[in-house]
Amino acid sequence: MGRVTGAALASMLGAADSSQPAYRWLFETLRSLIANGRILHGTVLPSEREAVRRLGLSRTTVSRAYSELRECGYASSRQGSGTVAQIPGGPVAGGAEPLPLGGFGPMPGSTAIDLTCAAPNAPTGMLEEFQKALEQLPRYAATMGYYPLGIEPLRLALADYYTRKGLPTGPDQIIVTSGALSSVAAAGRAVMSRGQSVLAESPTYPNSLLALKAHGARTAAVPIGPDGSDIEQIAAALKAVSPSVMLCLPDFHNPVGTLLDDVRRERWAAELDRAGTTGIIDETCAELWLDSEPEVLPMAAFSKNLITVGSASKSHWGGLRLGWLRTPRHLSGAIVRSRMSMDLGAPVLEQLVLANLLNSGATLAQSTRDSLRENRDWMVDELDRLLPSWRPNKPAGGLSLWCQLPQPRSSALARQLKSVLLAPGSTFAVEGHGLEHYLRLPFAQERVELEQALPAIAEAWHKVAV
Repeated sequence: MGRVTGAALASMLGAADSSQPAYRWLFETLRSLIANGRILHGTVLPSEREAVRRLGLSRTTVSRAYSELRECGYASSRQGSGTVAQIPGGPVAGGAEPLPLGGFGPMPGSTAIDLTCAAPNAPTGMLEEFQKALEQLPRYAATMGYYPLGIEPLRLALADYYTRKGLPTGPDQIIVTSGALSSVAAAGRAVMSRGQSVLAESPTYPNSLLALKAHGARTAAVPIGPDGSDIEQIAAALKAVSPSVMLCLPDFHNPVGTLLDDVRRERWAAELDRAGTTGIIDETCAELWLDSEPEVLPMAAFSKNLITVGSASKSHWGGLRLGWLRTPRHLSGAIVRSRMSMDLGAPVLEQLVLANLLNSGATLAQSTRDSLRENRDWMVDELDRLLPSWRPNKPAGGLSLWCQLPQPRSSALARQLKSVLLAPGSTFAVEGHGLEHYLRLPFAQERVELEQALPAIAEAWHKVAV
């Protein structure tokens, strides 16, 4: 059972809201911290005496706020423990990003730490964003509720987002989907026939390949170097394979973590145009910068033949289940027809939430960015201590480290571990095998989980290393 100190709680609470009674501010802020995962289920809150001392509030204020938490199910009193934070009904199992590993995360009842997924939890304030969107919902509830291309406020917000990034975009070029994979699938169906080839860098994000292979695409691979996409090799592969489509991840590549500069983006786009290949640009990690905001243009700024895929899953929350396509105008009609063959639109409430977030200027929450940066730096240092022969990268953004191992034992390590679930390097290989010298280690999980996982990984590695 974890415990939050009075000093730590004071830091999380921030400045009091003087527009409402102190107990109400404290209660609502604590409830938000618990609901949004900043204070985990089962965490012991500071005693009333410690909270009074650290927060500078009266005993009556703290006592009433704790009482309100207990009454609405966000806390309980346990003999000998004090006041314990809780999610009403308990946290729901699962919710991790599935990868093609023969399963979908831990089995029910498993206590294994799942490091196969790389996605952050909902940021602080997501509950309040849904409450705000509910107030806007009645005007849509008066309709049948079908918006196959997305509701107008969200399409306008996304068009404005790209325009501000240096890629002039109209709302007619935006198609909202139920996630990045739906976007990739819709784009692929629109521009390629069954049996045609798709070129992808290896390693790559495997679920995007699956979305295209389900449409009958044949895959071909080109290696990506540790410094990012090799344009010379890409040009040679485009000439040799003549693919209909190429999957491109210029922004904090998943899993390698590299970021492409404008010079290489422009050259890559030119090579795609020269080959007559449509580029599907995966920008799901574009806002996941951790050190400083990159001064790069969206890759579609360099060609009118590139389809851009975006998603709220990494930058905001996977539970929104929203993605989008930014389409060239000459391909919009084909992509619209393809998209409508899959489903008839994403949920309205979640679209309102995302539109509000974008209009407020929110991309990745600052608290999430800070937490990711701290976890990344801690994990790099801890790997140096526990596994000095490993060579992890230190990406400027993204959600995971891409570790080079001294022996090709990535799959053996994943099989050896019982308390931690890992995705070996072969999971990210376009061919489905190889990359045994590599392992992806996400750092988006809670620190307490990572602190348990890394020693277990080190212990298992010493058993399988040859």
